[in-house]
Amino acid sequence: MVRTRVKSADMRGVAVCVAVIMALMLSACGDQRRADEIIVYTSRADHLVKPVFDAYTAETGTAIRFITDNEAALITRLEAEGAGSPADMLITVDAGNLWLAADRGLLQSVSDARLESAVPANLRDPDGQWFGLTVRARTLVYSTERVDPETLSTYEALADDAWQDRVCLRTSKKVYNQSLVATMIERLGEAEAERVVRGWIDNLATDVFANDNAVMQAIVAGQCDVGIVNTYYFGRMLRDRPDLPIRLFWANQGDGESGVHVNVSGAGLTRNAPNAEAALDLLAWMAQPQAQRILADGNLEYPVNPDVMPDEQVAAWGDFRPDDLNVEIAGRRQVEAVKLMDRAGYR
Repeated sequence: MVRTRVKSADMRGVAVCVAVIMALMLSACGDQRRADEIIVYTSRADHLVKPVFDAYTAETGTAIRFITDNEAALITRLEAEGAGSPADMLITVDAGNLWLAADRGLLQSVSDARLESAVPANLRDPDGQWFGLTVRARTLVYSTERVDPETLSTYEALADDAWQDRVCLRTSKKVYNQSLVATMIERLGEAEAERVVRGWIDNLATDVFANDNAVMQAIVAGQCDVGIVNTYYFGRMLRDRPDLPIRLFWANQGDGESGVHVNVSGAGLTRNAPNAEAALDLLAWMAQPQAQRILADGNLEYPVNPDVMPDEQVAAWGDFRPDDLNVEIAGRRQVEAVKLMDRAGYR
């Protein structure tokens, strides 16, 4: 497996050089590639994608080679490789990243009844350039020792004076919070979204944290009382320590409210996919029940296919009404969201 790393802007040139070299190497070895082999670039961890690839190969005989790296490095690589890229498919997390790849012309539009029947319209690109594969909800998590859930309601309410010095947040640098704020801009308008974000910052109990796990650990430790996290982080933490005094609260469930913010992991066919037909078959298969269970259950996410039930642990968190905006908003308004968070002092 080939790995590249882009650690800073100074390393972009190195990443581009590596990408070009790898493209040339794979091109030179093109005659060794099986006719039905699929090459996937993925930012998802090996243990989350390999089981589904192995299942597909066992069922169809089609070989899959996958290269793992972070989303920024993979997008840079696809740009550098251009028409000579050996990649057939890009898999990554967050609609903001998928939208960016499509916006840079790195993906191709497909129309396929198998995908369109399995993936709800709001969880895929309107032009068919990418499709959600799993759903992740980003909602409130609170201390059961210090918070009455009756006092919780919406993301916006965390800006109220009642939560002064009680809120914990993950850094704004992570795309998950950028996508949440992008959706808020679409729902509330820019001025109101900025008022809310400023209120969050005013109500912080401590500096922002590097990840969702740290937010939950701070709540457990008594540094704050409530935060915003992706549900699968909560699930993984509670799976190991079910006695922790934290619980999820489904935000924005009242009449006229937007619903819980949801996002996706997803995939699209690369613009110059050498084996596009086989890659499309794989993508469509990943939206069907067998693959959906492997993909979703492996990370305690929700299946994108509404006909597939979530893992038992995930189902135990209860039902919620999700925001029905198309998740591509997370990408389309991402630049606005980043600028807004910067103005509001959200670092």
